[in-house]
Amino acid sequence: MSEGHSRTNFASCVVATIFLSFIIIILLILYFTLFKPHHPHIAVTSITLPSYSLSNSTLTFTFYQYSSVTNPNRDVFSHFDSSFQLFFAGAQVGFLFIPAGHIDAGRTQHIAATFTVNSFHLSTPPPTILDPTNAVMAMEMETRMEMAGRVRVLHLFTHHVLVKAECRVAVSVTDGSVLGFRC
Repeated sequence: MSEGHSRTNFASCVVATIFLSFIIIILLILYFTLFKPHHPHIAVTSITLPSYSLSNSTLTFTFYQYSSVTNPNRDVFSHFDSSFQLFFAGAQVGFLFIPAGHIDAGRTQHIAATFTVNSFHLSTPPPTILDPTNAVMAMEMETRMEMAGRVRVLHLFTHHVLVKAECRVAVSVTDGSVLGFRC
């Protein structure tokens, strides 16, 4: 084998390696600019207590939250192991498992979570007075919605996603009306 022939082979290999590296770099740039997976967005639309009963400082009610989950990706968001939790005074008073499903690319799915909360004693912590002129007694609860799943990218790669929405809800102690919520 001649020395000139081996130099041409070596030069061809170097050029091919540079070309393939260039193609891989362009594909990675396209992936991170066009197809980068994004986390879905959770928006809480409304919170109500359709039934509410306070008797001897024991509270029982039905909790309802209407939320929307938007998938901004170019592929399906498959969710599983998702849940909705309700907390009062740091203790979990309600739980709802969200069934597995999927949200198509660029679509929004509306989720209505309704469940009855087991009776609990209202004495701790004591309700706060929001408006002293009207003597509005309120209690604060916290909701936590978690959606776990995955988004496929280019039908080849899988990106795992965990999205949370936490809200603080002020509820009137006397009649159970929702005075406001902040997420």
